[in-house]
Amino acid sequence: MEKQIRTRFSPSPTGFLHVGGLRTALYNYLFAKKNKGIFLLRIEDTDQNRLIKGAEENLKNILEIFSLKHNEKSVRQSDRLDIYKKRTQELLKKDGAYLCFCTAERLESVRKVQQGNNLPTRYDGHCRMLKKEEAEKKIFEKTPFVVRQKLPKHLLVEFTDLVRGTISINTDTLDDQVLMKSDGWPTYHLASVIDDHEMEITHVIRGEEWLPSTPKHVLLYRVFGWEEPKFAHLPLLLNSDRSKLSKRQGDVSVDDYLKKGFLKEALLNFILLLGWNPGTEKEIFSLNEMEKEFSLEKVNKSGAVFNVEKLEWLNGHYIKTSSAEKLFDLALPFFQKAGFADTKNIEKIKKIILIEQERIKKLSELPELSSYFFSDISYDPKILVWKKQTTQNAVSALKNLCLMLEKMEESEFTQKTLEEKIITFIEGSGHEVGEVLWPMRVSLCGRKASPSPFEIADVLGKKESIKRIHTAISLLAKM
Repeated sequence: MEKQIRTRFSPSPTGFLHVGGLRTALYNYLFAKKNKGIFLLRIEDTDQNRLIKGAEENLKNILEIFSLKHNEKSVRQSDRLDIYKKRTQELLKKDGAYLCFCTAERLESVRKVQQGNNLPTRYDGHCRMLKKEEAEKKIFEKTPFVVRQKLPKHLLVEFTDLVRGTISINTDTLDDQVLMKSDGWPTYHLASVIDDHEMEITHVIRGEEWLPSTPKHVLLYRVFGWEEPKFAHLPLLLNSDRSKLSKRQGDVSVDDYLKKGFLKEALLNFILLLGWNPGTEKEIFSLNEMEKEFSLEKVNKSGAVFNVEKLEWLNGHYIKTSSAEKLFDLALPFFQKAGFADTKNIEKIKKIILIEQERIKKLSELPELSSYFFSDISYDPKILVWKKQTTQNAVSALKNLCLMLEKMEESEFTQKTLEEKIITFIEGSGHEVGEVLWPMRVSLCGRKASPSPFEIADVLGKKESIKRIHTAISLLAKM
């Protein structure tokens, strides 16, 4: 009988969740769900000096936002120090590790010599053959020490990666990594292997940056006599210039993108496609569809370019297909931040969102695009004149338009009725369509590009619309 598949997401709370971390969480979650397995969360907080306040809460909150629910209670490594110490003693007895008493000064001196000789910088094995009596004497003298992994010499370590196939690495190219620091805290290499074994993880799905460390982890499993999990290393996320995605080149935290008005569904859909290809033309996936279609066989080996234009396209799709209620709830905080939202403006904001829904790529664009609805406008009166239209013609068109609008009831100031009445007015006015609609639209918003004048007038209402057109007439008269 085959084991139930168990995957884990094991972030370190040394910063807010990176989009690469969200992809790792997503792939682990999807692989478990696709195979009726278990998805687990482990907080790897052994690097106490780099912990960021609030980072663990952020990690858990992001997973909740994206509905990536773990099946069992989350594990925190800082609660398991006694286990790591016990396993370290076991490893020392099995000759899989040794005590290292080298000072930071000695290690730095060795590193400089290696650099000067163009050699790889790694530990030189100085304490590897230290006699038991010498080690005990140093311990008695309370000399600080770390525990290093004792890698066998001249051994070809071979393992299978579910993304990359068979991988072979010679131990002579590897370093005797520190497993337990002098302060009694384990490093990632030791703690993750012990935890994966004890949590019965069957598949370790993680970023490509951990691939060079995998032979060391494999050897730890073998020294302990444990069954190794299956490994799958995901391709790097790259900037458009194919450099590694990093904070120096822009926003990379999930929060950054949510705060910019990217919808969670769009961001998750986009991240799914960063390294995974369904093999079809399909690009839009709900989480339920992802769970059904995901497989590690379709994960790419090569790096995935983080194409912001593609993300914006996807986001635009999700905005267009969102309900009015959902979009209002998501967009309102952006209007509030801009100072536009109060109890009197709620209905206006709802209309604005519907007007802009087909046009925007991010919710954060809404306040700037619609700022003319909430404050007085200023513009160069020259842009009121349409193409070869004369100033006098523009004044005449706006005056006649105003006379017609003043006869309308406030209740008639809806997009549909305005369009019907204004088009009928134009047909009988002797003006071309552009000679009326262009100066009308500019007078209402002060911009060359905007929604239609009927949509804008609907939001502004009769009084404000007529006021703005009168202001435009005055500006034209002064030209």
